[in-house]
Amino acid sequence: MIRFVRCVLTVSALAITAACSTTPPPETSYGAAKSDPAMDREAQAALQNLYASTPEAKRLAEAAKGILVFPDVMKVGLLFGGQHGKGVLFENGKPTGYYATSAISYGLQAGAQTFGYAMFLMSDFAVQELKTGSGIEVGVGPSIVVVDQGAAKSLSTTDLQSDIYAFIFNQKGLMAGIGLQGSKITRIDP
Repeated sequence: MIRFVRCVLTVSALAITAACSTTPPPETSYGAAKSDPAMDREAQAALQNLYASTPEAKRLAEAAKGILVFPDVMKVGLLFGGQHGKGVLFENGKPTGYYATSAISYGLQAGAQTFGYAMFLMSDFAVQELKTGSGIEVGVGPSIVVVDQGAAKSLSTTDLQSDIYAFIFNQKGLMAGIGLQGSKITRIDP
């Protein structure tokens, strides 16, 4: 039992270290940024799967100024936890930047899980905060609404009030609860 607890604590410590080690690249223009075709394809495929399972997301995409897709985020924890993943920002259907999401957490938690999420940036303010600021911290800055399956059915592009709408998808693994609160999103080089 002690060996198991040590193993889980070691994995948690490594996840927290990875989540905290993301540093943004030096300021560069996106026109000169490197590209990562594999990451682009993975994010585009995840977005198409989201559209297939949640048609409301496709309708929301038509009004969005940008869509930030994290196809594979890993979350691990035992009392202390961390999560980390990489994603792509699409504007007008084309990749325009690469980002990392990371978070650390504490509390009653145990397990490991992977999931993906897409953030639909509905305002120019949200896109600019992401691209020119020091990134977005979920819960601070632009208003973000996490849309579940029930709320998605009643979502209409005529009554959108928030800067960002997020959809969580492809949850796999064993971990109680999933959330974006406290996640820090920063620009990276692919």
